[in-house]
Amino acid sequence: MLTITQELHDKILAHARKDHPDEACGVIAGPAGEQRPERFIPMLNAARSPTFYEFDSGDLLRLYREMDDRDEEPVVIYHSHTATEAYPSRTDISLANEPGAHYVLVSTAECGNDEGPFSFRSFRIVDGEVTEEEVTVAGGAV
Repeated sequence: MLTITQELHDKILAHARKDHPDEACGVIAGPAGEQRPERFIPMLNAARSPTFYEFDSGDLLRLYREMDDRDEEPVVIYHSHTATEAYPSRTDISLANEPGAHYVLVSTAECGNDEGPFSFRSFRIVDGEVTEEEVTVAGGAV
């Protein structure tokens, strides 16, 4: 189960809406070994694509060095789907290389940049196996 604050939930959603029609992506870091998402780190989608996201390799290297210096790890890795459901694609699954992370997907297919219906889901992806998990936001399930 992923437990996340309302503030972090809202920041992910706002980033997804802002970057629509391109996919948004980012990380929420937390203290190493605690599985507690705390620090929101929006990233630039280097692919600038509505169907694919890619972290810039230089940005990613800097992020991992910074997390290492702060004794953090990526607790949540998030991105948006702009035209499809919030479920990992084959590409998402093949690129998932953090077995301890929660992979959050937000679909902005219905709302685009505006307020309106969206989907917010979390998955564990380990060795190509996708398992959806419950998301609890500030004491209430999503």
